[in-house]
Amino acid sequence: MIGPHRGGRTVGGCGVPQQPNVFYIGVNNGGVWKTTDLGRTWAPIFDGQPSGSIGDVAVAPSDPNIVYVASGEGIQRPDLSVGDGVYKSVDAGKTWTHLGLGEGQQMGGLAIDPHDPNRVFVAVLGHPYGPNPERGVYRSTDGGQHWEQVLYKDENTGAVQVTIDAVNPQVVYADLWAGRQGPWENGAWTGPNSGLFKSSDGGATWRQLTQGLPTPAQGLSRIGFCIASSDPSRLYATVAAGGDYGGIYRSDDAGESWKKMNSDQRFWGRGEDFAEVKADPKNKDIVYTADVVVWKSMDGGMSWNAFRGAPGGDDYHRLWINPDHPEILLIASDQGAIVTVNGGQTFSSWYNQPTAQFYHVSTDNAFPYNVYGGQQESGSVGIASRGNDGGVTFREWHPVGVEEYGYVAADPLDPNIIYGGKITRYDKRTGQVQNIAPEAVRSGKYRFLRTAPVLFSPTDPHTLFFAGNVLFKTSNGGHSWQVISPDLSRATWNTPPSVGIYNTDAVKKMPRRGVIYTVAPSPVDGLTIWAGTDDGLIHVTRDGGKTWNNVTPPGIPDWAKISLIDAGHSDAATAYAAVNGIRLDDMHPHIYKTHDGGHTWTAITDGLPDDPINVVREDPHHKGLLLAGSESCVYVSFDDGAHWQSLRLNMPATSIRDLVFKDADVVVGTHGRSFWILDDIAPLRQLASVTADVVLYKPEPAIRVRWDMNTDTPLPQEEPAGENPPDGAIIDYYLKTDAASPVTLDITDATGRVVRHYSSADTLYAIPDVNIPTYWIRPQQLLSAQAGPHRFLWDLHYQPLNVPASYPISAVYQNTAPVATSPWVMPGVYSLILTVNGKHYIQQLTVRMDPRVKTPPAALALQHTLALKAYNGRLRAMMAIEKLRRLRSHIETAMAAATGDRLTALQKLAAGAAGLEGLGRRGRMGPPPIESEPKSYSQLANDYSTLFGILEEADMEPTEEVQTALDETAKAAVAAGKALVALQKDALTLNIVL
Repeated sequence: MIGPHRGGRTVGGCGVPQQPNVFYIGVNNGGVWKTTDLGRTWAPIFDGQPSGSIGDVAVAPSDPNIVYVASGEGIQRPDLSVGDGVYKSVDAGKTWTHLGLGEGQQMGGLAIDPHDPNRVFVAVLGHPYGPNPERGVYRSTDGGQHWEQVLYKDENTGAVQVTIDAVNPQVVYADLWAGRQGPWENGAWTGPNSGLFKSSDGGATWRQLTQGLPTPAQGLSRIGFCIASSDPSRLYATVAAGGDYGGIYRSDDAGESWKKMNSDQRFWGRGEDFAEVKADPKNKDIVYTADVVVWKSMDGGMSWNAFRGAPGGDDYHRLWINPDHPEILLIASDQGAIVTVNGGQTFSSWYNQPTAQFYHVSTDNAFPYNVYGGQQESGSVGIASRGNDGGVTFREWHPVGVEEYGYVAADPLDPNIIYGGKITRYDKRTGQVQNIAPEAVRSGKYRFLRTAPVLFSPTDPHTLFFAGNVLFKTSNGGHSWQVISPDLSRATWNTPPSVGIYNTDAVKKMPRRGVIYTVAPSPVDGLTIWAGTDDGLIHVTRDGGKTWNNVTPPGIPDWAKISLIDAGHSDAATAYAAVNGIRLDDMHPHIYKTHDGGHTWTAITDGLPDDPINVVREDPHHKGLLLAGSESCVYVSFDDGAHWQSLRLNMPATSIRDLVFKDADVVVGTHGRSFWILDDIAPLRQLASVTADVVLYKPEPAIRVRWDMNTDTPLPQEEPAGENPPDGAIIDYYLKTDAASPVTLDITDATGRVVRHYSSADTLYAIPDVNIPTYWIRPQQLLSAQAGPHRFLWDLHYQPLNVPASYPISAVYQNTAPVATSPWVMPGVYSLILTVNGKHYIQQLTVRMDPRVKTPPAALALQHTLALKAYNGRLRAMMAIEKLRRLRSHIETAMAAATGDRLTALQKLAAGAAGLEGLGRRGRMGPPPIESEPKSYSQLANDYSTLFGILEEADMEPTEEVQTALDETAKAAVAAGKALVALQKDALTLNIVL
């Protein structure tokens, strides 16, 4: 996950009164998150579950370890995802149990008895796009083991809120809402059975509260309400109805009668999105309402003042007020969740939640490549796939001037220029945004939806496409446009059965409203372009747009959304189409392929569960390898769609709205969990042809990129950051069974010299041709000899050395026995030799330089040569120190039995050895006692180490100063070597033998 850490739409949220620092939020398509530090940091706690669409989360007032989650967003809007029932945790979110009600799809609210955590109510809104019987209010008295439908009207009317009176838990209120979304964008209806209901016997029986409230005939739809904890007879409601009837209402007699307090639409409008009102738990006259702004009233709802608005979120959905400390509030909005501990003076950040909702994803040709998308309710994002400071932080991303719903397309010839939305041109260098829309677009001549396609031709980097109900094309960056298609949507259509009772004369007579939803230019033929509409049509042109043919597969119903088409990468006659039927109340997967230009199509969904598909893509480099993104995860097919299997891996369940292949990576745009990248799919590309018991996959080229280059004070560990890709060469291998002997990996250069050796047995080897103690060498990573697939990382360095903890070269090495830094290898071709059960498996690996580095190859070669010289000089100095240590040990043994002149000679020899080693009078590091004497080996090791660090710290030509210093150090090493030889001769004369 690379981020961005900018919160997305969140409609569920609550705190824990006994633990004021703890809060939970339910993100629309991002799962459940928890904070234990008042919103400073958030952690996902629901990622192992099959659904990420959340409508509400509630903690049992009597037991903070018991948490219920209602899945399904619980709102009615043009773009949504559904859930699969109710979940429960009895350990504060560590583990979860599914409790059923999976056909409810949308759930707006939970209510838990304040004294009995097993007595719980859930408001089930039901299918958003069609009728279904699993709706209304459900009650459980055994902790969700069994559910009873206690309030139900019909298959078109669901419940969106249920609330228990904390003073008298037998009193329960609920709101029924007959809301339905249409198959087309912004199609929505409200039925006749919406209303507010009350039960006084614990939910057994209900009666509707009508006195003073609008009626369905007056436009009544959704009602949001609350009970004042300090006086349960006081209720507030935000009532969505016709312009003359909607408003903020209040009851002072427990709902028996109501009066309108304020009719200003700023406080209650857009009830399908916002219907949240909360009274202060200690003062019944203080009340908040959430809408585009959070408003606060101090006089029982008559007058209002803004409490919280933009910046910092807008479109507010949920308020939670701590009952013991009303100055502590949680607010959930389209930009995530924020917490205040001082009554709204300040709030926590919403830039710490990677729950962004994207509709599409794209990349550019920069290095590191950037990932782009329009974020729901938050503008746009351009974010680097790798950061220079060890992670993908806020430093790596920035808005790119595109509206929140749109496509984003970076210029293939200049990654500083970004196009997107409907339609703009953004220059990264200046931050300026230019509207380049065709005049006909601004005049309203054509129809557009939130996700108007914007993309470059894969065969002509100067050609940019843009689509409404017709297809536009520009070849000069939007200075002029031409229309290259007729209206490709349906001129007439049949109303889908899912519309049901809302199929009125007005619906039948509504004007044409379909648009082109996806455009797919062929990457092998610049004249072939595929187009799909949101009303269920597929067209293709083979002459650059002069003529178009309807090639819609038989059986695709009217208003099935052609979510995405991917043109084949091997021939112009191939295309793949993802067809999403969720707006037809169809949860089945639909993917089609054609290999004859659309004359015939084949449905390819074998192995896919009931999970609507949003995107299908073919690997540009491997024919027949397909990926598909659904409402919950990514799927893969190795046989051109004949069979599918899950590729979810470590991803949370979330809506995969788009994915793209970028070189060897797969980049995913989610609608609730920001951007994700699957690094290096070399094994997937080769998997279909693998039949051997042992496989060493051919690796992708490795880029020699330095990591963690930031030398400033690091960011606090609480600051959110996405993950960098692995640093180095990714090596994948597979073992059918456990290896009978240690598995080894040798990496050799072009001369055949081993530059790195690994073993599953952690066997320690000396660097070839260098005679050093073997215990100084320690592999950085262990291979696995167990059966299964394995991913291994080579950091593109020579064999590192492990310095003994007792050896005081510098404080860095003290008491840690770290892996000493070794030189980078040069760009070039290396051989990977995997040995399993005595058999060798060989692949070639190409190492390339970071393309941002402009240092000439000759200068890099000089740097490499000098770095090796410094590195090997340090090794020789360390070996000399080891010899001197052993010499001093033998001398000290001899001194114990010596007297007279022999003792004096031994003492002189010991002092000379100590001085050459670099020990002071008390055995500590220090300079030689006499300046005229040779440099000590400890000083030489430090000098070489310092010079090595300078040479290796950047990919730049070595300075003359460093080269001179290295030459001088080498001369000093020669002098020290002569001194060491002399000491050894003196030792021999005293019968001291190493």
